[in-house]
Amino acid sequence: MIHHPKVASFWDEPTGSWQYVVHDPATMKGAVIDPVWNFDPLSGATRTRDAQTLLDYVRDTGIDVEWILDTHPHADHFSAAVWLKEQLGAKTAIGEHVVKVQALWKGIYNLGDDFQTDGSQWDHLFADGDRFMIGDMPVRVMFSPGHTMASITYVMGDAAFVHDTLMMPDSGTSRADFPGGSSADLYDSLMRIMALPDDTRLYVGHDYAPDRDAACMATVAEHRANNIHLYDAPAKATYQARRDKRDATLPLPRLMLAALQINIRGGRATAAEGNGRRYLKLPLDYFEPR
Repeated sequence: MIHHPKVASFWDEPTGSWQYVVHDPATMKGAVIDPVWNFDPLSGATRTRDAQTLLDYVRDTGIDVEWILDTHPHADHFSAAVWLKEQLGAKTAIGEHVVKVQALWKGIYNLGDDFQTDGSQWDHLFADGDRFMIGDMPVRVMFSPGHTMASITYVMGDAAFVHDTLMMPDSGTSRADFPGGSSADLYDSLMRIMALPDDTRLYVGHDYAPDRDAACMATVAEHRANNIHLYDAPAKATYQARRDKRDATLPLPRLMLAALQINIRGGRATAAEGNGRRYLKLPLDYFEPR
């Protein structure tokens, strides 16, 4: 039996990020995927505008949220997983290789010994091939590295949440030049995703809406036919050259240095200091300007 989960998509325009609420219509059990905790880099202010919209939707629709799922530690927005967990009582989860990302960025930020790099900031860490249930709907986890070392894909019936592996077909695929990223690994992940059934709905993590309305979904068949990085079924070396050339022209994400120190904590702010304020730190001269 092929399940057909209901998917509601929510776009955060400032970061171009897609957030999802998915549920099993038969049981009304559901999950939130990649929720955004709003952050203004000019003022340093945080808001729960997007997360509140997700919360209002699940309450108005009558969805019992069992999981709050992140696909990877995001470099372009803060995760609202912890805030939503407090409101909904749902379990948080991410891929097990998040511990590698934590260790990498612990060094970059020079965090102290009290920062744990064991993934304990989440309720559950998923491995490749793990399966779990949302209501009566089975969910399969695919390890999908390349964009990050920890990225995973959630496959739910005829829907797959592929995070920052694919963009929409007219934008191609996602970058692989962050610390720990790999265009070779990304190619292998893309080939696994492209091996899913043709009618599988692929929900992406971002869209920057080039000369059109923002969009979040295309099928496997549509990506095979139209994705500007994949339509000609490139060999691995050809894809890597294409991806690496493009990545060399891209600036680092505007919020990366702020977002990663929140997201390696599972969506938690840093600890308050003696004056009751919380602070972010920036590693000066670690990255080259682009």
